[in-house]
Amino acid sequence: MSNPSVSAVFKLVKAPIYSHCFSQDKSLLAVTCKNDCLVYRFTNGTPQLVATLSNHDKTVTAVDISIHGRIVTCSQDRNAYVWEPLSDGTYKPTLVLLRINRAATCVAWAPNGYKFAVGSSARIIAVCYYEQENNWWVSKHIKKPIKSTVGCLSWHANGVLLASGGTDGYLRIFSGFIKGLDSKDAVAGSPWGEKFPFGALVREFYHGCYIEDVQWRSSVERIGYVSHEGTLNVVDSANNHSQINAPDGLPFNTLLWINDHEILCAGFSNHPVLFTEAAGGWQFAKDLDKPASADSSVHNAVNNNEDLDESEDASTTFGISALRKFKQLDLKGKVSADVNETTHENTITQLLSYKEANGQVTQASACGLDGKVVIYNI
Repeated sequence: MSNPSVSAVFKLVKAPIYSHCFSQDKSLLAVTCKNDCLVYRFTNGTPQLVATLSNHDKTVTAVDISIHGRIVTCSQDRNAYVWEPLSDGTYKPTLVLLRINRAATCVAWAPNGYKFAVGSSARIIAVCYYEQENNWWVSKHIKKPIKSTVGCLSWHANGVLLASGGTDGYLRIFSGFIKGLDSKDAVAGSPWGEKFPFGALVREFYHGCYIEDVQWRSSVERIGYVSHEGTLNVVDSANNHSQINAPDGLPFNTLLWINDHEILCAGFSNHPVLFTEAAGGWQFAKDLDKPASADSSVHNAVNNNEDLDESEDASTTFGISALRKFKQLDLKGKVSADVNETTHENTITQLLSYKEANGQVTQASACGLDGKVVIYNI
């Protein structure tokens, strides 16, 4: 492939993909597509559709796969299903008793694979776990002090602390401790506190606008989040807060920790952006898969004429370049073929780790509103 930052491109559906997830061994890929969840199996690097999970009757908003291979989906129909893989390659659905009266917006398995959290528009986070006695998945609710839709969730590696963000402008950390399922030893010596009863508000950070995505970096006890005004933010247990603006000025939808000092973000600019932490704080490092600017000829014309005494010459050159650009537009409004495009043709909705080595992400997967899943080389 000519672009060194892109490893693979899969055009899967003719609809937006809001969420995707790979299995532990990367042999399976689950993506959301309208009211369904599509499961693909990779053979020789080519995805083959092997299952369509279609119990929802409204848009599926999120999907996640546990370390045991169970798939969980949630939807605007206020339901969530856990899909158990069977030996014949099919999936057995089990309805989760969410007990919410608004859309489910996001879902995340805990690292141990025995519980998961569902965010919703009902101002509720439902922490769900399997109850052996009744043979179903039940939920416990975290309600206070959430004031609006919960849009993103992230579990700490200890499986107890749960970070959430939403449209009320707060980043909050809750305890998702389930008695009989979690151990107090998992949070012993945690810098975030001493006692973590279920639903306890451990910490909250007010940001003032929509929190689009949140991700723990458990090894250094820090949280990264991106917000709708186009910033990347990093906070820690000592309430230190770092912030950096998106270079394109467009909001990010998702972020991924590459290592302890690097974060990859993506969103409305259609390509990922890498930030790195230096002595002076977080700073822009590089763009991945960003094309040469379509207006470069115009900018070059202006820059080359900055030293001219008469502004008329510069404006004339600019006008000719702009005229040439508009002449290249065809009836469909597309620029001529010599203008490069990003691999994703529309907004990127989610970034996930695809391949890791020595605690560092070397490849990341991204899905977007163009129906593609793209694997990027970091």
